[in-house]
Order: sequence, then structure tokens, then C-alpha cells
Amino acid sequence: MAYYNNKREPVEEIETKVWTCTSEECPGWMREAYSFEKEPECPLCQSEMTRETRVLPKLS
Repeated sequence: MAYYNNKREPVEEIETKVWTCTSEECPGWMREAYSFEKEPECPLCQSEMTRETRVLPKLS
């Protein structure tokens, strides 16, 4: 991240496919590209997960 006069360089954001926990009490989610299973379970509460799209910072 570069700084110029205490201002951050803007972060590029892109639409990203993610898995989101179906439990309303659980905030769990993960990027689909980093999942090792076709249909993962939530690593926090072991509930089912569903596919979703979010706008997230681009990872290098």
C-alpha cells in the first residue's frame, strides 16, 4: 500500500464468488477460489454454506 500525504492509494475491488454460512448467528464466509471442497461446510460452526457474490479487495 502506498501513502502520499497521509492518503491511502485506492484499493482495487472486484466481484468475487464466495461461500457464505447459512446460519444467521454465524458471520462465516470464504472466497470460493480458496475452498478445497465442492460444497464446503462452515469452518466456524459446521453449517451448510451457499454461493454468493461480493465486492472485495483484489488479492495479488
